Amino acid sequence: MEAQYPAHWEADVVLADGGTAHVRPIRPADADRLRAFYSRLSPESIYFRFFGPRPRLSDREVTRFTTVDYESRVALIATIGAEMVAVIRYDRTGPGEAEVAFLVEDAHQGRGVASVLLEHLAATARERGIERFVADVLPANMKMMGVLRQAGYTAESSFADGVVRMTLDLTPTETAAEVTTAREHRAEARSIARLLTPGSVAVIGASREPGGVGQTVLRNLLAADFTGPVYPVHREVRAVAGVRAYPSVTAIDGEVDLAVVAVPAESVLDVVKECAEKGVHGLVVVSSGFGETGSRGRARQDELARIARSYGLRVVGPNCLGIANTDPAVKLNATLAATVPGRGRVGFFSQSGALGTALLQRVKQRGMGISSFVSAGNRADVSGNDLLQYWEEDDATEVILLYLESLGNPRKFTRLARRIARTKPIVVVKSGGTPSGHSAEELGLPDSAVSSLFEQAGLIRVADLIELFDVGQLLAYQPLPAGPRVALVTNSDALGLLAADACVAAGLAPRPPANLGPAAGPDEFGTALAAELASPEVDAAVVIYMPPIPGEAAGIADRLMEVSQGSAKPVLATFQGHLGMHPCLQTGAAPARGSIPSYAAPEEAVRALSHAVRYAAWRARPAVPPADLEDIDTPRARALVHRTLTPPPQEAPGTTADESAAAPAVPDAAPDAGPDTAPDAVPDAGAFAEAGPPVLADAAELLACYGLSVWPAEVAGSPDEAVAAAERLGWPVVLKLADPRAARRAGTVRLGLSTAESVRHAYAELARQFGDATELAVQRMAPQPAVPTVVTVVEDPAFGPVVSFGLGEVTARLLLDQGFRLAPLTRDDAAGLVRSVRAAPLLFGEYGYPPVAVDALEDLLVRVGRLAHDLPELARLDLDQVVVGESGVIVLGARVTLRTPPGPRLDGGPRRLG
Repeated sequence: MEAQYPAHWEADVVLADGGTAHVRPIRPADADRLRAFYSRLSPESIYFRFFGPRPRLSDREVTRFTTVDYESRVALIATIGAEMVAVIRYDRTGPGEAEVAFLVEDAHQGRGVASVLLEHLAATARERGIERFVADVLPANMKMMGVLRQAGYTAESSFADGVVRMTLDLTPTETAAEVTTAREHRAEARSIARLLTPGSVAVIGASREPGGVGQTVLRNLLAADFTGPVYPVHREVRAVAGVRAYPSVTAIDGEVDLAVVAVPAESVLDVVKECAEKGVHGLVVVSSGFGETGSRGRARQDELARIARSYGLRVVGPNCLGIANTDPAVKLNATLAATVPGRGRVGFFSQSGALGTALLQRVKQRGMGISSFVSAGNRADVSGNDLLQYWEEDDATEVILLYLESLGNPRKFTRLARRIARTKPIVVVKSGGTPSGHSAEELGLPDSAVSSLFEQAGLIRVADLIELFDVGQLLAYQPLPAGPRVALVTNSDALGLLAADACVAAGLAPRPPANLGPAAGPDEFGTALAAELASPEVDAAVVIYMPPIPGEAAGIADRLMEVSQGSAKPVLATFQGHLGMHPCLQTGAAPARGSIPSYAAPEEAVRALSHAVRYAAWRARPAVPPADLEDIDTPRARALVHRTLTPPPQEAPGTTADESAAAPAVPDAAPDAGPDTAPDAVPDAGAFAEAGPPVLADAAELLACYGLSVWPAEVAGSPDEAVAAAERLGWPVVLKLADPRAARRAGTVRLGLSTAESVRHAYAELARQFGDATELAVQRMAPQPAVPTVVTVVEDPAFGPVVSFGLGEVTARLLLDQGFRLAPLTRDDAAGLVRSVRAAPLLFGEYGYPPVAVDALEDLLVRVGRLAHDLPELARLDLDQVVVGESGVIVLGARVTLRTPPGPRLDGGPRRLG
């Protein structure tokens, strides 16, 4: 029976030049592919691989190369379309060691195929317990040595008998992770650049019918004066919109970089194959009839993505508005929107095609301008993550605006955002989820958790589209504020007071408004603004000009622009109630750095400023890695988890107990395929690592591996046993329900019991209230005064490990007053998590509570986050309660739930699309 492999060993990947390929393990059915691949190799490539000439592979060699056990012998291939273009393999040579070799077709060398294959093979090898790769390389094979040396792993080399022996330590290192991340970034950025900067565009399905989707895109391309050739494609007509038409993409004389597809959904897959044959780099599928229509449409959409990626194409859509690039060297409007804003410094991503036209109109109405625009529609392939990679590199983009309905890969999204937001602000409107993506509910997290995780990553999450543009126009044209202190310059006392109130409500610190009176002119406004900006007590200024009678608007605007130029402090305005970039408040014909954004009301200006203040404060904090904890024992913790999750071996018939115990279960071992299994069938991940039922682990032992202890407690089956336990633990004690989950209910604990009589009385009372069969526990009472808190960790299927924190009071629980952070946590993350809850002042000595050891609480959060990061098997951890006293923290209750994960956390592994 043919061996099988974990499904996560397959992946679509982006290559160094922006093209795509599919990586998967080799199978016996690939014999003909291997022969064809070998026939296309140059004699030099064959010589470097086999150390001598080998014109052809024998049938025996083909069988050996294509038949592997996916354990001690593994081979991965890269395919583009139906063709195999590269292969990499390892053969185990000893304990923890394997020999590695790879071969890339000459036509695809230099595209980064070998590097991405090595990443994936190293990951599979680590899963199989292999710690080192050994490769024998001819000295002249500089390309192979370069791939091995540049992988980021610790490499050693020696020379003997005319061969260089290289040894790679596969232990994950920061350098290897940085190399992988950098390659991923460059590849994905280039793949989007090929879409947004095409040299030529074909519009497939451009009919003569006025108002048709294809003709609309064609006319918009022509109206925008696209700088390259445009090719209409129609099966029957000879010209569309006055431009020569072609019966198919392959019939076009010149090269085609981008194809806009506007044919019926059932014809799209055939068009994709034609485009692949032509050598098109990317597709924009505006056609509908895919995932938005139900399960059949979703299957067609998945097939679209699979075929396109397999042939090396990226896809925007389907069911999308299109893409645009305002670069004068490109002038691309491949959208259904006739109106595209002018050149600006904002990159704009909209998941919704239907909203796209309205959004672009709003941008233009505000006079903001964009650098580029992408409407992803159903997001079968290209997503917001890809655009983030591109805009990080794009010098023309200074601010990123995102309208998201769902999150395709939330963990990757937050990872990218955390890096990119250090240099470019990212403003997000996140609406409710859709079936095709991950909504907050599907993730198992409340929407407030998504906001917390966005905040941790430096994202600016806003409530609606109006606020999106309010914040965007401020960040695009004004500097970041250094703090929350706001000067208010106004000619209306009422509007000044409204602005001051709005500042206080938004967490800003307003100065008393400088009310210049309704008759104030350019000199008064200029003098007042200059004085405020010169004050060291001011971080930003809001100018309100609402004259009762139209008068000197142009003069006042000129004076405001003159005073604000060169200032490192942002200036915002409510200028005659104008919304957007007021023409009088711009540095030129088009908005440029230093132009003053105008808002319809002072409250809107203040709201936008408050977002900028919080973002600037986040950005000002240095980016530090998670804390390095020396007193932890991760190997011991992993051994405990493995021991807990591994079932005891069952004795097979005809064997002794000792023989059975000597044959441990192999992780990820797959059951034999049934007779109906096709040779090329992709195995299901669940066949290899099914997430079994949750298993409770010894919480105290596991937490001890990370320097955390649980306050001892003893279960008592009778009043006398409770008294005896109290004597052993030490007085005073508490008596409570033994089930840790009971801490969430009021009336389950009796505190401050200092005598045997009080213990017996409390025992009888709780038994009467909850039933005689209820287990009760005795625990020494924690020192007082103290503040009870709750710490929880969940392994979210999309975000990964998430740490939550809140106070343990019933009211705080009822109001869901919680904060959330992704693990692992830095010290700053832990501090921010503690302070993110509304009841946090109780920890800092407010409202009559004594100040407690918040630093010890933050240390606990860091350790819990590290535990969750290290152990993907940790399905849930509840520390309920964690009592924070004046000198430290005490964990009163802990509950650990383990579960075999369905596979590794893919975002932390080798590069893959998605």
